[in-house]
Amino acid sequence: RTQGGIYIHSDRLTVTSPVLMWVKALDMILEKMKSSGFNFCQVRALSGAGQLGLYRKKKSQHGSVYWKKGSIEILKNASSELPLHQSLKACFSVSNSPIWMDSSTAPQCRALEKAVGGAQCLASITGSRAYERFTGNQIAKIYSQNPEAYMQTERISLVSSFAASLFLGAYAPIDYSDGSGMNLLQIWDKVWSLSCLDACAPGLEEKLGCPVPSHSVLGPISPYYSQRYGFSPDCKIVAFTGDNPASLAGMRLQEGDIAISLGTSDTLFLWIQEPTPALEGHILCNPVDSQTYMALLCFKNGSLMRERIRDDCASGSWDEFSKALSSTVAGNNGNLGFYFDVMEITPAAVGIHRFNRDNQKVVSGFPKEVEIRALIEGQFMAKRIHAEKLGYKVSKYDKKS
Repeated sequence: RTQGGIYIHSDRLTVTSPVLMWVKALDMILEKMKSSGFNFCQVRALSGAGQLGLYRKKKSQHGSVYWKKGSIEILKNASSELPLHQSLKACFSVSNSPIWMDSSTAPQCRALEKAVGGAQCLASITGSRAYERFTGNQIAKIYSQNPEAYMQTERISLVSSFAASLFLGAYAPIDYSDGSGMNLLQIWDKVWSLSCLDACAPGLEEKLGCPVPSHSVLGPISPYYSQRYGFSPDCKIVAFTGDNPASLAGMRLQEGDIAISLGTSDTLFLWIQEPTPALEGHILCNPVDSQTYMALLCFKNGSLMRERIRDDCASGSWDEFSKALSSTVAGNNGNLGFYFDVMEITPAAVGIHRFNRDNQKVVSGFPKEVEIRALIEGQFMAKRIHAEKLGYKVSKYDKKS
C-alpha cells in the first residue's frame, strides 16, 4: 500500500518507507534465486549499497532504521524455518523509516547549524551544511516528536548498515562514507562530532556505534543464511555503503577523475585530495581510500529541464536537438543561459536567466539552436564552477598527452 515504495504523508513534507517492506523484498529476492538454482555456496564475500526510494527515476542514501531494545537477540537467533521479515516484525521502534525525499526537518536543521556556530561551521565539521534529509536532523525530529520511540531504540542504522546487519546477524557499523551524509560525522577525524550529537538527541553516540572504513570486513555471514539458502559459513560480509559512494567505487574513479550522472537530477562526484567544504555540495569520506575524500554535487534541474527545452526547441526529437547543438560553435558567441524550472539545489535559484555577449539580460529568448547550446553549456559550466569551489582542480589540456 505504498506509492512507488513510499508513503507521502498529509503534510506533503514527511516521506517514509515501511522497514519490513525492505526485509520482505530481500526475502523474496533470495527465494527467487534459490528456486532458480543459484549456487549460494560459491559466494565468498558479500557487500552492497543502501539505495532506496526508487521513485521517479531517483535514488539516494540518507534513510535510517530504528532497532527496538532487545532486537539484537532476535536478529542473532532468527529461525531459518521462517522468512526473515516474520522474525523481525516486532524489532523496530519506528515502523516507517524517514527517507531521502523527506523535507520536514527545517526547524531541526536551523537548530543544528545554530548549535555549532552556523552553516559554514557545520559544513567544515561534517562536509555539508544542514540538510533536511540528513540523518542527524531526522533523528532530532523523532526525539522531539516521539521521545518514547527514541528511548526504546537501542541502535540506529542507515539503510546501508541495516542491510549489512540482516546478513551479519548482528548490528553492522556505519561506514565512514555513508556516515558522511548524516551531519554527524567529523569527516577529518572519522569520529562522531559530540557537538552535533548533543544538538540532535541525548545518548546518540551509543545508539550509532563506532564508524568503520567502508572496505572493512565485518565478519562471517549469519548462520540463518547458511541453513536456509546454503551460503558457505566462510562467506564474509564487507561493510555496506551509500549508493553515491558505491558509484565512485564501482566506476573505479581515481584522484583527478570526475563523473557525471545525467538523471532526473544531475549528480557530479569526484575523487578529491584536499577538499574545501562549502555551503553548496557535499564532502564525503572516500569509500576506496579513507585518507582522501569524494565531493558530491546534485543539480535538481537535470534531464527534465533538457527534455523541456528539447520539446520547445527541437520538436521533441533528440536527433533534432543534437543537430541544433552541432550547428552552433563552442562558446555560443557569448550567449549564455541558466535554466531552472524548479528551485535549484546548486545554487538556490529558480527561473530562466539568459545573457548575451555584452552581459545584457535577454528576456525574449534565443533562437532555438542558440537556446539549446546555452542550456548545455550553462549546465556544464555550473558543474565545473561548483566542483572547483569544493577544491577540485581542472588541469589545462596538454596537447602532448
